Amino acid sequence: MAQSFTDLDALVREEKRLTAEENYCEAWAEGLSAGIEPEIIAEAALTTALAELLRSSGEPAALALIERMRDRVVAGELAPEQSRH
Repeated sequence: MAQSFTDLDALVREEKRLTAEENYCEAWAEGLSAGIEPEIIAEAALTTALAELLRSSGEPAALALIERMRDRVVAGELAPEQSRH
């Protein structure tokens, strides 16, 4: 059975997400190796990400991302046992 455009789009999006996550994990490890505390790395990453999202997509997109991430934290999706760091 051939995959639909929606299926292919979802696969491409997931591959992009995995690539971004891999790149971020490498940057996180480099920061830790440089002696930067995790809280500082996290705040810098969040600040940079939100600023870029605000610039490219506007306030509604940034606020929606914050809400989705909050929901994931509350649901336990990002619990320490799930972390790779």
